[in-house]
Amino acid sequence: MVGQKLGKDSDRVKRAIEVAKKAHEGQSRKTGEPYIVHPLAVKKILEEWGMDEDTIIAGVLHDTVEDTDLTLEEIRKEFGEQIAFLVDGVTKLSTARSGMRDIDTYLPATKDNFLRLLIALGDDIRVLIIKLADRLHNLRTLSALPPDKQKKIARETLEVFAPLADRLNMGQLRVELADLSFKYVNPRRFEELKNMIEKYYKSAEKSLKKIENEITTALKKEKIKYKLSGRVKSVYSLHKKLAKHNQNINEIYDLVALRIIVNDVTDCYLVLGIIHSLYTPMEGRIKDYIAIPKQNGYQSLHTTVITKDKRVVEFQIRTNEMHEYAERGLAASFYYNEQKLTENYKKGKIEHLPTNLLWISELQMTAARLREGKKVDLKKLKLNLFADKIFVYTPKGDIIDLPKGAMPLDFAYKLHSEIGDHVVGVKINGKMSNLNKRLEQNDIVEILTSKNQTPKSSWFDKIFTRHAKQKLSHRLNAENRLEETSSKKHKK
Repeated sequence: MVGQKLGKDSDRVKRAIEVAKKAHEGQSRKTGEPYIVHPLAVKKILEEWGMDEDTIIAGVLHDTVEDTDLTLEEIRKEFGEQIAFLVDGVTKLSTARSGMRDIDTYLPATKDNFLRLLIALGDDIRVLIIKLADRLHNLRTLSALPPDKQKKIARETLEVFAPLADRLNMGQLRVELADLSFKYVNPRRFEELKNMIEKYYKSAEKSLKKIENEITTALKKEKIKYKLSGRVKSVYSLHKKLAKHNQNINEIYDLVALRIIVNDVTDCYLVLGIIHSLYTPMEGRIKDYIAIPKQNGYQSLHTTVITKDKRVVEFQIRTNEMHEYAERGLAASFYYNEQKLTENYKKGKIEHLPTNLLWISELQMTAARLREGKKVDLKKLKLNLFADKIFVYTPKGDIIDLPKGAMPLDFAYKLHSEIGDHVVGVKINGKMSNLNKRLEQNDIVEILTSKNQTPKSSWFDKIFTRHAKQKLSHRLNAENRLEETSSKKHKK
């Protein structure tokens, strides 16, 4: 994988390993292995993700303060403030996790507590990346724990850590976390779906080989440099998708996909044209996530085609950099921008993050408010790691983020309360629409207003977000007060 930094350890990393080995001496894991195996495995994962040296050292030392006699002050003296901060952050995250309620009784309040903790750690998102590496290795060795602990950790991973990996666009990690967890949460269903995927792939193998040969011939003819590989849908992804399609596997068109990676964006569109010249594209199944990326920054061209032997196949086309970002997300950003990101963390700034990851800066700003003793209302906080969000556009191309389920009035009030108060209609994707229509991902929304329009109490039925309801309620209350004042004056 591009971006791997496996190789000779620096003197600082070697010293961290020595310190960790001494601190964990005599300790064993449930697997029976010496405890040092775990921090070294976390180190390897962080190196594979291309993380910076400070993060790797903190990964080696991440359990020392919680599980050994080594103190944070000793780490600070030996390795500096940055690494001490990272280790302290992982320690606090682990401590808070142990105090969370059993995942079987996972309540919104518990998620709020966890979200509050993430905000408090928002000064350095690398704390969360270390925790994700720690969780990944623990899941890989989960069989050593008792069944009740296996299920609890697995459910927590599906509820919290896999969505977090998705929010960071760490696709490869999300898939592994979800599949490893699902295997323990619902082992029977996991095996059933795994067998279903293997059976489908086996039946399609000969046909896919033929398609690969046809694509290879066409791309070589056009002298396009490329890498071609197959991608089988993960078990947990299939489980979720089948639930949306009444368990009908014939409606799952991306069970097996062919991925084509090229050098630049121009080649992406050339390859798309070549595929469509060879096979029949399915209507409504061409998606351009390069021009309009997904909300977590994912970019690729997707097209589903029907081959000459009536096989339905999905193609994903992207550049090398898009592929790295699709697989490793924020970790890839560290690889491509390591110096900028690391220096900015030292200065307490992270504005050089890619636009789609700027939600992380909201963690940082909120953390600053907490340190200043200011109150933070989680319900008003835009960041929500546990709910679906959509991105919609103004006619000028400005991106507005809203929760899934939002309607045009939510969009209007998000723009400005003055716009929301005077709405008379809406155009969605250039066509007149209703105010009670749910907005969808990538809709272009144009709000029509009139100065003569005033808010109505009936609008509450056409509003989804708390923000818009508060704005509408405030305006209606203000108007009622004006009417009462006017009425009293008239009576006098």
